[in-house]
This record gives sequence, C-alpha cells and structure tokens, in this order.
Amino acid sequence: MGVSPIFVRFAAADGVPAFASAFWRVAFALPVLYAWALAEERQSGTGTKPSMNWPILIAGLLFAGDLLFWHLSILNTSVANATFFGTTTPIWVVLTAWLIFRQKIPRAVPIGMALCLTGGIALIGRSMELDANHVKGDVFGLFTALFFGLYFFAVQSARKASGAARATFGLSLVTAPILAIAALLNGDSFLPHGLSGYAALLAMALISHAGGQGLLAIALGRLPTVFTSFVIFIEAIAAALMAWLVLGEDIVGLQLIGGALILLGIYIARPKEAAQIDK
Repeated sequence: MGVSPIFVRFAAADGVPAFASAFWRVAFALPVLYAWALAEERQSGTGTKPSMNWPILIAGLLFAGDLLFWHLSILNTSVANATFFGTTTPIWVVLTAWLIFRQKIPRAVPIGMALCLTGGIALIGRSMELDANHVKGDVFGLFTALFFGLYFFAVQSARKASGAARATFGLSLVTAPILAIAALLNGDSFLPHGLSGYAALLAMALISHAGGQGLLAIALGRLPTVFTSFVIFIEAIAAALMAWLVLGEDIVGLQLIGGALILLGIYIARPKEAAQIDK
C-alpha cells in the first residue's frame, strides 16, 4: 500500500486527479478480486460466499471515508503533514480496542507505538509544516486515520464469515460508487491522456488495492487487530523508499534512524502468540 502515492502522482501528471484515481484504484481491482475470491473458495471447499453482509458493508463505507479524507487532507495541507497524521491510525485502533471492545492492551504495544511514532516524525519530520492555514488539512488527516482504524475492526469481523478475497471484493463494491460520485462532484477528469496514466491506474489497482488491501485482509484473519494496524508505519517506510528509488528524493541519516525505530517498535509490539482467528 505504501507505493500508492507514487502511482497517484503519475496518474495526476497524466490528467487523472486524486478522487478519480482513487475510484479507478478500486474499480480496476474488482475483476481480479472476484477471480481470487472464486479460486480461494474453490480451494477451501467451502462453496461460494455472499459478497455482502453488515461487516463488509461497513468496511466499504469506512474505506471510502478513509480515501476521501486522505485526498482532502492532501489538498489542504502538505503531503508530509497528511502522511504523518494519517499514521496515527494505530492510536485510534488501540483506543477503540481498549475503550469500546474492552480488550486488554499488552504493555509492549504503547512502548512499540511510541517508538514507531518517534520514527515516523524522524522519517518525514523535516518536510512537515506548522502553518495555521493547514489546520483543516491536518484535521482531515486525523479523520483519515480514524476511518482507517475503524476499518481494521470491520474487516476483521468480516473475515469471520468470509475469506480475504471475498471480503475485499465485497467492500470494494461499496467503496467504488462512493468514490465515483465524489470524483464527479469534484469535476475530476476520469480518463488519462496516455498509456502511462492507464499503467499507473492499473498498477494502483493491482498492487496497492488488490495486493495491499487483500494481504491486509489476510493478516486481519490471523493476527490481532491492534498489532496489524502497525502496518501503517511500514507504509511510511515503503513510501520513503519508493520516493528514493523512483523519484530520486534523498534519504538522510535521520530518516534511516526513523525507519529503524519503526521496525524496532513493531518488533517490540508483536504478539507473543498470534491469534489464529480464521485461517
């Protein structure tokens, strides 16, 4: 999922703005997710599962909110600010697990989270901007994290009755039309100017959505929600690496330390025994 900003930038450069590219990210992935769902169910021998139930519907709504607020945040603040506030997802997950679901939070989790947040600041801190004009965009970034945090719980609930592919396919059916409406209301152009734009949209659909969200759904069927939410910090590392490899952006020593702190924090917060919820 961490490479998606690269594809968004390439698509925008070829005439497809953020909301429209978010729509194509989900829509182009639907045939692949459906084929994967059929293969997954055939292999498990459980028969075809329904593509829609309440957890899948809620997950689709939450994911649409996550993407919409993410793009609104980018439009109203710096990319660095939007990225940082978006990485607060694990905080919302921990608070929801503790306050609403009354889950016991291991002591290692807040320690690992503190290290990850410190690493996140080191990773993108030099590009962050403290500007009163960016407050709205920063708040949108926090809403991005909140929606994505709640999305983790919805997908984990959906995984109790559906495989990873079926759950991701079903929630994508909900998300796609919402994003299409948002793009139309925003006046976005849907079609790229050339083949490079189509390639970026297809890559976003296959890698970031079918691949990234699909693998996340697999993880949420096997690991605790709180720990799985730490994947957002891996996204920050992946985004920095891809910006270096593809866009030629420099990585300084402080960013390397930040990446190391994130990996250390995830290692400390790891579950001692993975909760095997649904293989």
